[in-house]
Amino acid sequence: MSKDSERDPLIVWENGVKNETAILRVQRPVYQTEELNELTTYEYPSTNISGVFKKNYCLFRPKECFYNTVPILKWLPGYEFKKNFMGDVFSGITVATMHIPHGLAYGILGNLPPIVGIYMGFFPVLIYTIFGTSRHVSIGTFAIVCLMTGKTVLEYSSDEGTAVNYTPIQVATTVTFTVSVIQMIMYLFRLGIITTLLSETLVNALTCASAFHVVTTQFKDLLGLTLPRRNGLFRILYTFYDVGNLISEANVPTVVISLIFVTVIALNNEILKPILARRTKIPFPIELVAIVTGTTISYCMDIHKNYAVNIIGTVPTGLPNPDLPSFSLIPSVLLDSFIIAMVSYTVTMSLALIVAQKQHYEVNSNQELFALSCSNCFGSFFSCMPVTASLSRTMIQQGVGGATQIASTVSCSILLLVLLWIGPLFENLPRCVLASVIVVSLKSMILQFLSLKKYWTLSKWDGTVWIITFFTTIIVDIDYGLLSGVIVSLVSIFVQDQKCYTCVLGVVPNTDLYLDMELYKGAQELPGIKIFHYSGPLNFASRSVFKKNLFKKTGFDPLSLYVKTKLFTKDEVYCRCVILDFTALTYVDPSGVQILKSLDGDYRHVGVDMYICGCSSPVFEKLKKCQMYYGKNGNFTIFPTVHDAVLYSQSVANTTT
Repeated sequence: MSKDSERDPLIVWENGVKNETAILRVQRPVYQTEELNELTTYEYPSTNISGVFKKNYCLFRPKECFYNTVPILKWLPGYEFKKNFMGDVFSGITVATMHIPHGLAYGILGNLPPIVGIYMGFFPVLIYTIFGTSRHVSIGTFAIVCLMTGKTVLEYSSDEGTAVNYTPIQVATTVTFTVSVIQMIMYLFRLGIITTLLSETLVNALTCASAFHVVTTQFKDLLGLTLPRRNGLFRILYTFYDVGNLISEANVPTVVISLIFVTVIALNNEILKPILARRTKIPFPIELVAIVTGTTISYCMDIHKNYAVNIIGTVPTGLPNPDLPSFSLIPSVLLDSFIIAMVSYTVTMSLALIVAQKQHYEVNSNQELFALSCSNCFGSFFSCMPVTASLSRTMIQQGVGGATQIASTVSCSILLLVLLWIGPLFENLPRCVLASVIVVSLKSMILQFLSLKKYWTLSKWDGTVWIITFFTTIIVDIDYGLLSGVIVSLVSIFVQDQKCYTCVLGVVPNTDLYLDMELYKGAQELPGIKIFHYSGPLNFASRSVFKKNLFKKTGFDPLSLYVKTKLFTKDEVYCRCVILDFTALTYVDPSGVQILKSLDGDYRHVGVDMYICGCSSPVFEKLKKCQMYYGKNGNFTIFPTVHDAVLYSQSVANTTT
């Protein structure tokens, strides 16, 4: 059957003047989808398991697999030495000056010796340079991950004399190894998509609330207090209670030093840093200056002995001896490790995508899982906590001029000097100075609280996810905050899926355009034809909503008419055809196909044809695959467009009359 389409005005611009005299003419047959597929040689996707594996897993292509798994072999041979080397060197030096204070501070945050933070900026980074696909992310310590690891260290490490004999280092390295195993499993099964459950809203609330947890953990060092060890739920509330009880015992010199360093670092970040940013890309290393200054003052005045100010103590030289994690502890730390693995990968991948978009290159999300897994596995043998990309260091590494991971190699070289020779110079560093560095660095995370207004304005569901995640994390614990956020996110998705957009379409006169009649008053309903548009998934959860909306919008329930043993009365709208517009149908499952099959039969009983149109290829394939199992009353009549279905219905009506 052929048709000469309605004449549609085509607006043409000639010499800047609108010309509406041109006419668009289209002449082609009316197609059903199967006819169009045959004409255009449509190739159905292979359902052969080996074919799917060969397509999705490069293990069947050894050379490609090898180069994809070791990305450094791709970019290093083509490294532009003259163009990028100096930028990478300056970037590496700058990032190294940030690694030192961050490492010492966040090592303590994990309830481990400060030197552990320096280890984290050296061993895992070397591995990430080989396997990572991001050219700019700075792998190493990250406050939230160190805090989460520190919580597990407190829970499972023991004081001398207890029955359980796991040291803090053993617990930390076991967590790191378990995280690497989880990330490797996610890599092998292409499960990076799991982290999409951690939406931007959820991560924003979680990191904001976690920043408050980090601040509370620093009270003891900022005030020079000895607080009781708190494990389990409501730790932040207990910490405030303990601080309130012991505030009178605060060490005055420690409080004074904390106030001075917090004020100086904050003033630098708020006033001096923006001024320097307009003149140079290299930031003033205020954290390193603070550590050097604090160490010098402590050494000259011997404030630990004279004023009872706590210092970090012994800092070992040399590289740590490799040691195996405590494998017997893995079942106990498995849940905590899974949460850390999720947060670690989500943060790293988010930063990698942000920088890659700025610099116009691609990062491989699955390869990033492999790189993090290998980095954590290697680090677990050298006293490291789980590593993550740092926002501040990543932005500096990219902003100063770093072009590749050579910058990370330069940074590692400088940290190696610290590990071999310079480390002991920091033995007199007051712990309150490190606490000041941590607290000031968390300002941006704490101010994320202000983003609640944005999320609430844009979406009440996003605002609800943010509020529940934030307050559960603050009041109960980080693990429960993450869990509650994921649950509320899933509930919001389910509820919104039940509120799919539906409407009845009408035709714009003299066109093949079909629009929502409630919104477009110029659209007209075709006599005897109801066109129902559905947007969203059609599955076991939404099928009842789909059916309810279909009957409501089209104005009649075929089954109730059939039960009344009549077709239509004079008061009811005559309808000979119902067209289901599935151009916006995102997914259909067997339950959805079954309800369509049932509807088709109900419509046939009352003399109404049901046509389907606009299916995407996956939806069309699912319909064809499932319909053979549901009834034997014929197949669905499927068209590629609404207009094809309308013309076919009109031709059938003309033929019968």
